[in-house]
Amino acid sequence: MEEYVIEMLNITKSFPGIKANDDITLRLKKGEIHALLGENGAGKSTLMSVLFGLYQPDSGTIKKDGKPVKISNPNDANDLNIGMVHQHFKLVEVFTVLDNIILGVEPNKFGFLTKKEAREKVVALSQKYSLSVEPDALVEDISVGMQQRVEILKMLYRDNDILIFDEPTAVLTPQEIKELMSIMRGLAAEGKSILFITHKLNEIMEVADRCTVLRKGKLIGTVEVAQTNREELSKMMVGRPISFEVEKQDIEPGKTVLKVENVVVPSKLHKNNAVKGISFEVREGEIVCLAGIEGNGQSEFVYALTGIEKMSSGKITLCGSDISKASIRKRSLLGISHIPEDRHKYGLVLDFSLAENLVLQHYREKLFQRFGFIRFKEVRNYARRLIEIYDIRSGQGPDTIARSMSGGNQQKAILAREIDKNPQLLVAIQPTRGLDIGAIENIHSLIVKQRDSGKAVLLVSLELDEVMNVSDRILVMYEGKIAGEFEPSKTTVEELGLYMAGAGDKARSTGQGG
Repeated sequence: MEEYVIEMLNITKSFPGIKANDDITLRLKKGEIHALLGENGAGKSTLMSVLFGLYQPDSGTIKKDGKPVKISNPNDANDLNIGMVHQHFKLVEVFTVLDNIILGVEPNKFGFLTKKEAREKVVALSQKYSLSVEPDALVEDISVGMQQRVEILKMLYRDNDILIFDEPTAVLTPQEIKELMSIMRGLAAEGKSILFITHKLNEIMEVADRCTVLRKGKLIGTVEVAQTNREELSKMMVGRPISFEVEKQDIEPGKTVLKVENVVVPSKLHKNNAVKGISFEVREGEIVCLAGIEGNGQSEFVYALTGIEKMSSGKITLCGSDISKASIRKRSLLGISHIPEDRHKYGLVLDFSLAENLVLQHYREKLFQRFGFIRFKEVRNYARRLIEIYDIRSGQGPDTIARSMSGGNQQKAILAREIDKNPQLLVAIQPTRGLDIGAIENIHSLIVKQRDSGKAVLLVSLELDEVMNVSDRILVMYEGKIAGEFEPSKTTVEELGLYMAGAGDKARSTGQGG
């Protein structure tokens, strides 16, 4: 029988109202990249959390190098050379990069912290694996992609040889994803074994050796990636054929819903402005996409548009009303719905129930309150309706605490709440980030449905396939300005990539959109 470095045999793990893992067996070979695929809430992160010691299985056995092991906590996992990069990074924002990497295994002499050797080891590892980091930078000041490099270096610093990546590309740019794939191949070539949770079939086909598929907590099967294809994997994952094309009819846009004029937004990280005088319009029945590599002003513009941050100059008009200085609530009441980039910071109250989160935009309406008191029966009924329509999977239905839900189902909850408002303008930032292929298909159809009903949609996305398939017009942002305007049918992914990197044909640049 073939030797495996890790065997998870007949693992079962339940939570209140849900069996997250139901008799699952997973085997990892030395030096392989093994993908773990499944819908949101299929039990992938739970299974890896059992392996890392964050959860204890109700039944089942874990073997390392053929011998049964007990993993009671992450320290036990680290002692067994098992490391994990979590979907939501476990970093201390006010600590430096170096301090985060050595946290818990701090080098010391006579009880005094000695960082010199640690710094040398970190620098050597970062150079060896092309994981460029700035050791003295504060984590709160670095990009998401850089934070992920810090998490990987944490594992390598501890000499882990079994590496778990939980949705590692969900927050990365296309360039960073390509870089990560290369790093993973290099690690596997050195003999490290990688477990790789993802929803992205292209990444599995590109980098994985084998793939194990879970559906609703059950094992569907393990396949050799070289002997399968995207269609077969997607069918195993969701139980039905999936369309990879977005169905969209041509329609004539109507009157202007959003008008942006010379908007300037200051940067929090440096003295330069993050957004440098951009202008464009979004009309009824139109999906306009702001495309660009992370850090080129898209996030800051959306914060200004939705009222989270103040702009320093310019004008924003919604349906003829100047909202440049309006409060967040006023903008919401005037018809803006916002699917935020950071679902934990701006999208949910994590310690509220699912029902309470779904009614956040509506709780003042007569249906949901009387004399200032919340009508919880009506709130739960409303939540049940959205849970059904949007397929939000949660162990205790409306009473599930938002924090306990999978990232993908948290995202579905935000989408449900914001789309159900029936907005004039839907502002969707990375709306499919962290979602499985079936959910992505559903979300894209919902966004197109908004557009087809005469609503305006402003989409911000790093996913070039999404940009090309969903948008009616594409505005590329580079260094705080609009570098070019394109129609999807008249451009290519390669051309967009060049403009996003600042290397586009300047003669074609419009300078401004609209």
